[in-house]
Amino acid sequence: MQEGYRDTYVTGLVNARALETQAIELISRQLDRLENYPELEARLREHLAESEQQRTRLDELLRAHDTSHSSIKDFVTGLVGNLAAMGHAPMQDEIIKNSLANYAFEHFEIASYKSLLTLAELAGDGAAPALLRQSLAEEERMAQWCADNLEMITRRYAERRALGEQASR
Repeated sequence: MQEGYRDTYVTGLVNARALETQAIELISRQLDRLENYPELEARLREHLAESEQQRTRLDELLRAHDTSHSSIKDFVTGLVGNLAAMGHAPMQDEIIKNSLANYAFEHFEIASYKSLLTLAELAGDGAAPALLRQSLAEEERMAQWCADNLEMITRRYAERRALGEQASR
């Protein structure tokens, strides 16, 4: 039974690593298009670095189980991240759509890390919880930042639109 838990856990690690690749692509594409929201740009740059560290932590956990990430999953999720960000680009309210998507995506990552913590316990990986909790805390901080700043971003967008200024990004 322990081997079955391990297999499920390793699959979860591979999936989480692909999810971090998607996050990195989403954030990178948004950073390419931010002009009028310096607070958001600064926080996204900080979270991009965190996401890269999270992916490195997941690589470390995968190596500890004599496996590695899935290049195919990384490619597909990276592509999806790029497409999602590009899908909002032509929208008049791109910044709002990205802010809502970021909030939802952070909660998806939070759920992923919480699930991995349970799987690590079931698989008997005593070394993983510290690394997983570190990533979970970073995701929770980012989700809280998204929640705390949604009103400000929405107000700035609406004000810029009302003044006839570039508001979408």
